[in-house]
Formats: sequence, C-alpha cells, structure tokens
Amino acid sequence: MFLTELFRTATFRITLMALAAMAGVMVMQFGLVYAQLEAVESRRSTELLKGEAELLAQMSPEHLEYVIRRRATDDLRLIINSAGLFDSGHALIAGDLRTWPKGLKADGKPHNVEIYPEEGDSYPLRVLAEKLPDGTILVLGRSFHLLSEQKLMLRHTMLVAAVPTFVFALFLGIVLSHRALSRVKEMHEAIDRIMAGDIHERLPAAKERDDLERLAGSVNRMLDRLERLMDDMREVGNDIAHDLRTPLSRVRARLERALSTPAGSQALEAAVGRAVDDLDQCLGIITALLRIAEIENSRRQAGFGQVLLADLVTDVFDLYEPIAEMEDKVLVAKEGEAPCFVWGDRHLLIELLANLVDNAIKFTPQGGRIILGSQRINGAASLFVMDTGVGIAPAERKAVLSRFYRSDKSRHVPGSGLGLSLVCAIAHLHEAHVTIETGPEGTGTCFRITFPSAFLQKVEDCT
Repeated sequence: MFLTELFRTATFRITLMALAAMAGVMVMQFGLVYAQLEAVESRRSTELLKGEAELLAQMSPEHLEYVIRRRATDDLRLIINSAGLFDSGHALIAGDLRTWPKGLKADGKPHNVEIYPEEGDSYPLRVLAEKLPDGTILVLGRSFHLLSEQKLMLRHTMLVAAVPTFVFALFLGIVLSHRALSRVKEMHEAIDRIMAGDIHERLPAAKERDDLERLAGSVNRMLDRLERLMDDMREVGNDIAHDLRTPLSRVRARLERALSTPAGSQALEAAVGRAVDDLDQCLGIITALLRIAEIENSRRQAGFGQVLLADLVTDVFDLYEPIAEMEDKVLVAKEGEAPCFVWGDRHLLIELLANLVDNAIKFTPQGGRIILGSQRINGAASLFVMDTGVGIAPAERKAVLSRFYRSDKSRHVPGSGLGLSLVCAIAHLHEAHVTIETGPEGTGTCFRITFPSAFLQKVEDCT
C-alpha cells in the first residue's frame, strides 16, 4: 500500500518523466556518435584505398605482383587488410583474397561487401577494384573490424554510463517521493485534527521555501481568517442575544403585568403599545443584521455605475434638512470645487450617507451644526459628515465601527449600535476606507469615506 502511494506521487512521476527525457537525449547522442563514427571510418577507408590504389597502379606488373605476394608479411597490412590481383576473368593471380568478392564491380569506387573465406565466418570489407593498363584488376579491401570495436566500446560506455545514472535517479525519485509523501501525510493528519474540532491547528509550512510549503502557508492564512470569522460570529451571536434579551424581557413583563392586573382598556392599550415598540426595536435589530449580512456577502457589482457624489449629498440633504430643522439643528450641504465621480451603487451610497447624517442629528445637541459634503483630497474622492455633537474619544473610534457597540455618551439615545456597522459594510463593498476625525473647531466628530483610485479609474475609463 505504501509503495503504491509512493509511486503515485507527483514527485515520482516527474522523476520518471525526467528519466525518460534523459534516456531520449542519451539515445540521440549515442546515435549521433554512432553515425559519425561510421561516416568518418568510411571516408577514411575510401581515402586510404584510393591512395594505395594510385600508388600500386604506378608500379610495373612484375613489381606489383611481387608487392601483392609480400603484403601478407609487410607493414602494409596494418593499413590495407586485404589485397588481390585478378585477371580479366576474375581468376586470382596473387594476394590473400582467394575469390572474387561477390557483387563487386571493377569501377574504381569503394563498395561494402561480404567476404566468405573457406573456413570461418564471413566478415564485411570496404573494397575498391580498379582495372590496370595491362588488363589485370587490382582489388584492395579494408576491414570494418576497427569500426566494430569502436561501436562495441561505445555500446559498453553507454550501458556503463546509463545504468548507474538511471538507478541513482530512480533512487533519488523514491527518496524525494517518500519525503513529499511524509509531508503530505503530516498535512493530512493536521487537517484531520482541524476537522475534529481543533481550530487552532495549522499545517506545517516552515519557511515556505517550495510550492507545497507556500500552499500550506496560504491554507494557514485562510484558517486564520476563518477562525477570526468564527470568533466574530460567536461575538455577534452573544451580542444579538444580549441586545434582544432586554426588549423581549420588557415585552414579556409588561404583557404579564397587563394580564395579572385588572385595568381598563386604555391601560391595556398603553401596555400593548409599549410592547409593540419593544418588538419593533427587536425587528429593527434583526433587519439591520440581515441587511449587513446581505451587503457583506454580496459579490455582485451589477448595480455599480458612475455616481456623482454631489448628487448624493443633495438627495440626503433634501431628506434630512426638515428633520434637523424640527429638532432645532442646522444641516448644511457643501460641494467641492471639482466634481467628484466614483464607481459604485447609488442606492447603497445614499444609505451609507443617510446613516451618518442620522447619527449626527441624534448626537448633536440643539442649536448644533451638521455639515455633509464631498471633496477631492490628493486626487481621491471622499464623502464627509461633520457635527458639533458630543464627539468620540480617540480610544473608542475603532470600537464604534463594530456591531452593537455603544459608548457611555450614547446610552440615552435610542438605537441598536448597528448603523456604523452598516456604513462599514457598504464602504467595504466599494473598497472605501472609513476614518473618524475630530469635528470642526476641535469639537464633535467628522466621518470621512475615502474611495480608492481604482474605482476612480473605472469612471475615467467610462468617460
């Protein structure tokens, strides 16, 4: 079972492919050397045969016959392996070639022929037959024995070089596959522990020096993100239970009191009215949470388009200016010098700005001032809402963006603590950044939504 898994690893398969490539390259190299050896030996044999034939053809017939008879014991045999002098009828006159080579033509060109001696096996020769002026035929032959020995040495060399190389490469592939399989096994064990409920377990990633470790590092970062999300969900669940428990307990207590206490219709209607208000608060919390979840889980941008921020400011100002006036507060709309366009969802951006203005009106005392507007800062478009209200302490500015958080200054104001969470969710969908600053003249609060340059680039591309 272990060997089966070992041979099925990607590392082992890559090793086999590398071996196949090495084998192909070695075969090509040795084939090329083979062909070159044969070509070089054939060319050299041809040159030697022609040179010797020209030298012998210049001799007199008597001297030539003498040389051919003596060649068997002469050093000439080291260069020319076989020689023979034949008459026009292919009868031997002198030499060690006892018979006319089969298929040989006396055309002065080299031919590869097989020699069949009276005893022993046949052997190949490169033979040249040339007619002399006296009518005799000079036959010179050179054996391929040296070429055969070279080819045999080449084959042995290939085997000696290839076998240890392939064995070592195969062994290395098995070792690397075993190492990779061990690492994968460790990862499987870690994944099993994570699936068993140990959410703090992580895959062995070391220093992320190779692809497998980098993949494990990415999975670990994903697990970290999932763990944070699970913690957030747990905290949200606890916050929901805590925030819904109070109004629901009030509803139950009031209804029980109305049932147990004899009272007239007006008192009963008042109790039911207060219970309905508490239930509306619960429904408001649930609706806000569902809205935040809908925006955070949204991956579609089908409703996105070119939006002029000044139009958003105008629409929200028209909606909330009467409300601010009724509460004896001043709402002012300001536009930047240059028009600010962004790529986004108009309805969601109006909802974002409306939540900020609604909060500003709630937390600004009578006679206070709220300013909303748009402007371009360092090339980036932004929305802002400033007020002269109670302000937010620097230590609480990050916390107020989380769900259900309410500072001590806002306990007396009705609400669920989800408005700014909804603002953050819409801003995150638009890849915008939410910052909280001190309001004008060092009092109050300023919320600023800054849009990224990538969203501005989409607008410029459309225009």
